[in-house]
Amino acid sequence: MNSCSGLNENDEMINSSMRERKGKRLWKKVKHELVDYHSLPPYLQDNEYIHRHYRCEWPLRQVFFSLFTIHNETLNVWTHLIGFFLFLSLTIYTATKVPNIVDFPTLQSLPDVLRKADFHKLHTELITCLSSLAHVPDLPSLSNWRIMELLSNCVPVSLSYNNKTDIHLLRNMKDDMANIIAPLIVRPITRWPFFTFLGGAMFCLLASSACHLLSCHSQRLSYIMLRLDYAGIAALISTSFYPPVYYSFMCYPFFCNLYIGFITLLGIATIFASLLPVFQSPEYRKFRASLFFGMGFSGAVPIFHKLILFWHQPEALHTTCYEVLMGVLYGVGALVYAMRIPERWMPGKFDIAGHSHQLFHVLVVAGAYTHYQAGLVYLRWRDQQGC
Repeated sequence: MNSCSGLNENDEMINSSMRERKGKRLWKKVKHELVDYHSLPPYLQDNEYIHRHYRCEWPLRQVFFSLFTIHNETLNVWTHLIGFFLFLSLTIYTATKVPNIVDFPTLQSLPDVLRKADFHKLHTELITCLSSLAHVPDLPSLSNWRIMELLSNCVPVSLSYNNKTDIHLLRNMKDDMANIIAPLIVRPITRWPFFTFLGGAMFCLLASSACHLLSCHSQRLSYIMLRLDYAGIAALISTSFYPPVYYSFMCYPFFCNLYIGFITLLGIATIFASLLPVFQSPEYRKFRASLFFGMGFSGAVPIFHKLILFWHQPEALHTTCYEVLMGVLYGVGALVYAMRIPERWMPGKFDIAGHSHQLFHVLVVAGAYTHYQAGLVYLRWRDQQGC
């Protein structure tokens, strides 16, 4: 009996050990499965209209691999990760190509003008004018528009012509010659405000992507990543002011410094406010959206100021159209984010794709790209005209 009893006890211990190991393997598998909203700890409960497919306190290895799996944060990660690589490509393109981009559409009319020109007279006047231009003091320090004005005088309007069309073509040729020669003497306008914006956009997009990927690991990491995400949003909004303000008011240093200083201080204050634990609470969702919306809307002041100063410049209207479109995209994105549209109308139906945060991400990338296009207009404008 004792022997049998001992065997039964041993068998029971073995079976218990096997059940324990099996239970651990099962728990390990279940632990990395997706859970529903009510199974989340409070710090991960942000949107009650998204019901399922949450990751909860996964190890970092599984968190990184989840970049390539389907869950309710997959598109949140990829929409801004793709946006980051888009702006990285735009930054490289801008650094290598944009300073060399010059449009001279009227050069097509140059052969017609030259066929009707008095070349002997043209040669004589060009040599005389360019020789005098060589003795202009501090030529390299002159602005682009001033050099273009000086060079345009080297092409006389008094050449032989037959009608008013020839006069128009010849004047276009004068502008083209000035545009061709001026970049050889004067370096393009400074690019740092434009690259500051591109850097802010890349930081925002990468921080947001990392936040959505890593926040499910632990409460501490979630706290850190959310602060980084808010800092990225503030950086994008602040640096978006730099190109329009700098290139619009580069000839008015007081207003240039005033506007850039204001938005920089506002961005820093927003980053510090985001460090408060209460800032990430779900009940402060509308407050967060309103704060970032207010930051962006403050850009209306320098835009109106620019239109008053340069109402006669087509570039001012062109860039303003881009900036209004950017503001609409950002504003709609903030509204969708704050109101949780469309998942609030059909809870649980947009858990994987189509919920508000994904739409917000797409609109942010679209708005930033629109601002990039406005920046190209500013660069071309100031490269050609200077201060």
